[in-house]
Amino acid sequence: MTRIELPIGGMAISIMVSQHTVVQVYKEQQSVPIEEHSEHQFSVDLGTHVLMLDTTQLQTNALAVSIDQSPWQWIEVPHAIEERRGNWLGLAALGFKLFKSAKVVKAALLGASVAGYAWLFSWQFALMLVACLVVHEYGHVRAMKYFGLKTKGFYLIPFVGGLAMSEDKMTTRWQDVIISLMGPAFGLFTSVLGVVLYYATGAEIFAGVAVLSALLNLFGLLPILPLDGGHVLKSISFSMRSWVGLLACLAGLGLGLWISFSFGLMLLAFFIFIGSIEILLEWRTRHQTHMLPLDRYGQIVSAALYALVAVGHIAVMWHFADSDNVILSLPVKILSS
Repeated sequence: MTRIELPIGGMAISIMVSQHTVVQVYKEQQSVPIEEHSEHQFSVDLGTHVLMLDTTQLQTNALAVSIDQSPWQWIEVPHAIEERRGNWLGLAALGFKLFKSAKVVKAALLGASVAGYAWLFSWQFALMLVACLVVHEYGHVRAMKYFGLKTKGFYLIPFVGGLAMSEDKMTTRWQDVIISLMGPAFGLFTSVLGVVLYYATGAEIFAGVAVLSALLNLFGLLPILPLDGGHVLKSISFSMRSWVGLLACLAGLGLGLWISFSFGLMLLAFFIFIGSIEILLEWRTRHQTHMLPLDRYGQIVSAALYALVAVGHIAVMWHFADSDNVILSLPVKILSS
């Protein structure tokens, strides 16, 4: 997919095209409807102007445009450089495609996750942990469906976490922010529900679910790629300037290295290595990206939503900071250290 920028009447118009057709048109980063007149001709009402598009020669990298019935002008369509995410999640997705039945794979991974965590801790803890992971990944899937992206659901990966998969590519940074935040947001609902059930029943297992969900989701909000917080940071910072995005993401990696060294988290160090590859690939293809950036308002809203979700999880953990139960007070002690 390739993005073409056209200044029309003082407006910033973006045209997303594939090898065969026009996919979407944006006016000032807002999607506008496309009317199809024939197999190769389309019109877009921009309010004060009407944009006509002809894709007859699109396969030869040429697109014809006409503004307000003016003569057709052919413009060159640059070759799209397909973004390589360089992410181990993509490798996992390719592996999953080798299986004929995705449902069988999901069930097998779910069972393996429960068994693995039960072997390390207890079956009660394993069920709580897997339930928190399922709600988190479901939040990502719901956000993907909200934006009209085709999904393959999610998979649980033993001792790693979960993976929500989409068949379609995101086209805007805003989509990346919301999809990334919906996992921790759904996790916050789980935490709040656990607190409510704890006070309604007095059963400490519900308090354990609340604290465990808050801790897991707050970890996922760390500004480190490929964690959810890292994607939010990347979308905001790369929407400002490319070099600002690079420096901000590198700072997030530095924070992650410090955390992994302080707590001996070797798996986090592996994530950081994968995230550094993703940052470098994003930097190299920054001029060919099809992702529409966030405007200033979008950057502020994204940062506010990120802070709101993070504060919510911290509040849940802080609520049990003075608990006599060592497990319930442990997360705050970790944050305090």
